[in-house]
Amino acid sequence: MVMTVTFLNVSSIPSPSSKTFLRRPYTVFRQNSHAFSIRALSSSPSSHSSRFCREIFVKPEVSSPTRSVTVRSVLSTPLISPNDQWGMWTALFATGTFGLWSEKTKIGSAMSGALVSTLIGLAASNLGIISSEAPAFSVMMNFLLPLAVPLLLFRADLRRVIQSTGKLLFAFLIGSFATTVGTVLAYFLVPMKSLGSDSWKIAAALMGRHIGGAGNYIAIAKALDVSSSVIAAGLAADSVICALYFMTLFALASKIPAESLPPQTIDGVKMNEGRDKISVIQMATGIVVSLAICKVATVFTKYFGISGGSLPAITAIVVVLATIFPSQFDHLAPAGEAMALVLMQVFFAVLGASGNIRSVIDTGPSIFIFALLQIVIHLGVLLGIGKVMKIELRHLLLASNANVGGPTTAAGMATEKGWSSLIVPGILVGIFGIAIATFLGIAFGVKVLKLM
Repeated sequence: MVMTVTFLNVSSIPSPSSKTFLRRPYTVFRQNSHAFSIRALSSSPSSHSSRFCREIFVKPEVSSPTRSVTVRSVLSTPLISPNDQWGMWTALFATGTFGLWSEKTKIGSAMSGALVSTLIGLAASNLGIISSEAPAFSVMMNFLLPLAVPLLLFRADLRRVIQSTGKLLFAFLIGSFATTVGTVLAYFLVPMKSLGSDSWKIAAALMGRHIGGAGNYIAIAKALDVSSSVIAAGLAADSVICALYFMTLFALASKIPAESLPPQTIDGVKMNEGRDKISVIQMATGIVVSLAICKVATVFTKYFGISGGSLPAITAIVVVLATIFPSQFDHLAPAGEAMALVLMQVFFAVLGASGNIRSVIDTGPSIFIFALLQIVIHLGVLLGIGKVMKIELRHLLLASNANVGGPTTAAGMATEKGWSSLIVPGILVGIFGIAIATFLGIAFGVKVLKLM
């Protein structure tokens, strides 16, 4: 922070030409909360000008012949104090809620609620409305984020995925392979050296993002200890690319006709009916189960000394349980998904608030180019292999949508295009991607990308 302050010091700044005293403008550089650097902006034409063009360091606790000046910025203290728990949580949940609401608008739906919440959080912290560090952030990262992961995966019954998805699952696996190829080639062409040690880590996180979803991106980035600013920059760049990519998929699917079949169901129940019948006991049970899974995963990772492995362990446990007890977990899924959606939006607000705008601007371009190449290669490899193996174009496009966007966007595309028989399979392969992407991203990053 630099401010110009004009003051009169009658004890130490005599004029070289007379016995009068000079009123001079000085620049005050705030070094930290206890010290300032002060330098004269103009010099005297006298040979003694060096006496005026000098820089001195003033500490309040040290006696100095030069009077110390205290300068305070209007935004030096956030409008909402980091220790104001109620105010901070209100701001975070309000930001997440606005992100959810924004998806009902044209701009918000194109950007995604996650990006809207991230950008608002980023702006709020950098404008001094909220702090970039607060106890609430630690609560979100250490407790609420892990709690949201099991809630998202109560439908992750792998047996049902394999039995119900058929050709779409095969196309999805090809798409996952295409993402892996795209990651290697894009990282070779755009190594993102400006990110330092975070370069291969963010590449691995984006690989998981384009196999599973945003939750996998966060899980991988956190497991590999990527800085908050780089995470925010990656999310911002990828969200723009995803918006453009979904437009491309719809353009490629424009000539594929709709089906004349009724919407497909799972066990005779439509997927979207559950959210309208969420009960209090479902929500309470879902929270208890999720907390128990987090506890078991934490004990497991501590016992085996696995650093940063809590989220992958939580994912593995909930997928195993959902596969062994499918009906019980499917009953809890509507309530779990609703609560997880809110928690994830709050997390994106925290992610943005933890970032620095200058860092995002500095790191964003290289990540954008990398992710763009990754997606373009993904689509080219997927369509090429699909053509050779004579897989229907609609299966390939929907599988790619599930890879890049996840179960929600896949179901949305199938519904919008009238591919009724692919709505539920699209959701299931998207959930399958979420279940496996974290492990694939971390393993591939450590074993391959780190060595490139």
